[in-house]
Order: sequence, then C-alpha cells, then structure tokens
Amino acid sequence: MSEMFSFGNNFDNQQKQNQNQNQNQNQNQNQNNNQNIPQFKLVLVGDGGVGKTTFVKRHKSGEFEKKYVATLGVEVHPLTFYTNLGPIIYNVWDTAGQEKFGGLRDGYYVSGKAAIIMFDVTSRITYKSVNVWHRDLTRVCENIPIVLVGNKCDVKDRKVKPKHITFHRKKPNIQYYDISAKSNYNFEKPFLWITRKLTGNPTVKFVSEPAVAPKEVEMDANLIKQYDKDFEEAANAPLPDDDEL
Repeated sequence: MSEMFSFGNNFDNQQKQNQNQNQNQNQNQNQNNNQNIPQFKLVLVGDGGVGKTTFVKRHKSGEFEKKYVATLGVEVHPLTFYTNLGPIIYNVWDTAGQEKFGGLRDGYYVSGKAAIIMFDVTSRITYKSVNVWHRDLTRVCENIPIVLVGNKCDVKDRKVKPKHITFHRKKPNIQYYDISAKSNYNFEKPFLWITRKLTGNPTVKFVSEPAVAPKEVEMDANLIKQYDKDFEEAANAPLPDDDEL
C-alpha cells in the first residue's frame, strides 16, 4: 500500500514538474513573441475615483500580465490588440491611486507615446481638472496623441453633458469619447484612434474584439442615441469662451 502511495506521490510530483516546465516554456514563448510586437507606453491619468483602474482591468490580458513598478508606485498593464496590420501592445501605466496625494512625478510621463485623460461625467470637478492633467502631461510629452474620455456614461444622472465637453476642440491632437468601463461601452475606441495616429494610417482597424471582462451593467440604447444627437449638436455649436459648468 505504501509503495502505491509513494508511486502516486512521485507521479503527482512529476506531473507538477511537467506543468511548471510547460508554464515556464509558455511564458518564455510569450515573452519572445511579444518582443517582435510593436509596444508603446500609454499613460492613463485623471482624478482619483474616476474609474481608471476599473477601465484598464477590463482587458483580461492586461490584468493577467500586469507588472508593478515599485520606484514609481505604478502598475503597468500590457494590453494587446489585433489589427489588420498585426498585433500591437499598449503598456498602460496606471497611477495606482497616487494622484490622490498630489501631482505625479515626471518619471510617470517620460517616454510616453500616447495618453488617455479620464474624467467622470457624474462629477463636474473631475472635468475641471482635465486642464491640469493635460498641462502636466504635455510639459513632459509633447505632441503625442491624447484621448479624453468621460467615464460612467451609463449613469443617467449625468452632470457633465455633451455641450459642456469642449476641451478637446480647443487643443490639437485630442479626440473625445464617452465610455462606460462597467459596460465595456466604447472600450476599444480610444486605443483604435491612438493606433491610427501612431501608425499614420487612418484605415487601420481591429480585426478581433479585445478580450474584456463580462459587462457589469448594460448601456441604455436610447441613452446612447440621445448622447449621439447631443454630441452632434455640440460639435456644430460655436465654442464658448470658457468651459461652462
């Protein structure tokens, strides 16, 4: 009986060793494959609580392969997207809540090739902070593609309405999208716009849906139609002297 138990243990141990070897081989293979894929540092900024970490964690590969940069106190999430020109990886730098204690150090921005500035459409103060984030970002990273996103647009009690969102119309090289991290609404759009800018190819498209976590909420289709209409009207309206909120 003890011999059978010993054999069972040895068999289990050998299986575990084989599994570990396979995992190491897969990791090494993934690393080798990733070395051949174009990679870009993308910085994600915005006030605390606007949903930056929730947004970046929607992408499964980014959550699974994230790395922690202890010297700067940030998490780096590698997000892979598949385009008609081949795969591309965005190493998304997430502040891990540091912004609640003041501005971010320059090291956070250095070598950034693109950026996403996020605010919360249910909080006016977070939209008013966009100018500060843009100033800090562009002081270190000049002339990079930037996407401004208004998160939580699934919430019906919206405070920052389409007519209020004019910042991107006043600055060069900025695109705006409503997003809802919890419903995955427009999740891929900021990355697609940035990809087109970085490649200089406006016809680039994603050939497969990114691997995102299941929706936590559903976007109201009528709400989307209303916002689309509001944004169209806002785009044709003259720019106000100041952001009226």
